[in-house]
Amino acid sequence: MDSRYLEIPKTPPLTISLVAVSIIIYLMMNLGLQNLVIAPLLISKFIQPTLPEILSGEIWRLFTPMFLHFGIFHIVFNMLWTWELGRLVEWRQGIWLLGSLTLVASIVANLAQYFVSGPLFGGMSGVIYGYFGYVWVQSLSNPRFGVRLNPAIVKLMLGWFAICWTGLLEKFFGIAVANTAHTAGLASGIAFSLIVSGIVRTNSRSRRAY
Repeated sequence: MDSRYLEIPKTPPLTISLVAVSIIIYLMMNLGLQNLVIAPLLISKFIQPTLPEILSGEIWRLFTPMFLHFGIFHIVFNMLWTWELGRLVEWRQGIWLLGSLTLVASIVANLAQYFVSGPLFGGMSGVIYGYFGYVWVQSLSNPRFGVRLNPAIVKLMLGWFAICWTGLLEKFFGIAVANTAHTAGLASGIAFSLIVSGIVRTNSRSRRAY
């Protein structure tokens, strides 16, 4: 990532919190507390009826699947990208925007994956692709963002996205990938970014009018 500004601050509180909660839950799952941790954080326990827990008031289930990781590669990969992309958004545009983006991307990704494959999924990757889509579009459409993604990162993220959709990871390595969550997260991040860029442009025109 290239920037004309100062180094990214070392302690972005929301990004650190997202990483810390994910790691704590992963450790609990690997210390024999799976039954205590997994069931309350899944989007649902059921395929039918549809989302009964959420409809009865357990709203947190819309986003908490992002904290569930099922292997060391899964959590290491996701936490590295959460750290890199999350703190970038938090640094440039603040904790509230990152929080809003995280909620939107996680809810959209989780609902999409649920309706395609059922409730047994988890991970931050849908949110990460939301972050990626957001930063990518901001870097291209909002001069005030001040950061441009390295083309190598764009190729890596899109290349991994395409590889996951081929099904080769599951066929040869037994790694099940929530491709629908990736796609929905990416789409929501891009849409969120276009809305933010539109607001920035509108505000800029309004200031010039006076």
